[in-house]
Amino acid sequence: MSRPLVPGLVAEGETDEVFLGVVISRQLREITVQSSRCAVDVESTEIGSGRSIYDHDRTAGALRELAGDCHLLFVHNDHKERDKAERVVRDSGLSTPVIALVPVQETEAWLLADAGVWRRLSGSDHGRLPARPRDVERIADPKKVLAEVAPRRGKPVRDYFEYIARNIDLATLAKVPAYAEWVVDARNALKGLGYL
Repeated sequence: MSRPLVPGLVAEGETDEVFLGVVISRQLREITVQSSRCAVDVESTEIGSGRSIYDHDRTAGALRELAGDCHLLFVHNDHKERDKAERVVRDSGLSTPVIALVPVQETEAWLLADAGVWRRLSGSDHGRLPARPRDVERIADPKKVLAEVAPRRGKPVRDYFEYIARNIDLATLAKVPAYAEWVVDARNALKGLGYL
């Protein structure tokens, strides 16, 4: 018999929810497949009703709502709002673990970490990608670079977020230090919850 694991996410916006929601579930499956304690059934990430760009109380309220259904919670803010995510984690008062997801710049940088996923997309300009995954953290304007890399087929860039989330190589993505940081935090939380 397997034990369910439902992650929850409060993020800054819709594209962050699309990308991070899928990646969180995938990454948690990767972590828990190694569990010697139990079989784990990681479910799709539940998305909170609010945005983490809102004030502290609204973000905390969205996390409290999710805590009723979720085993592990994530709050995302980009680097400019890092203190907000860290403060919500620190002040949550929830028995459900809360982990901050904070890229060095913006979430869009993480979409640029795996050149292989972009090479499989006809029309993409993968020559604009950094040589090493960790170097995405040095990109001053990840949104601009993402727009330059994405194929120009009349589709908005946002249409690629889910495709990249489902197909990005997680081992490559884990070479990005800020991404690797939340993975370590998630692994530790899962140990504390008895999943690992």
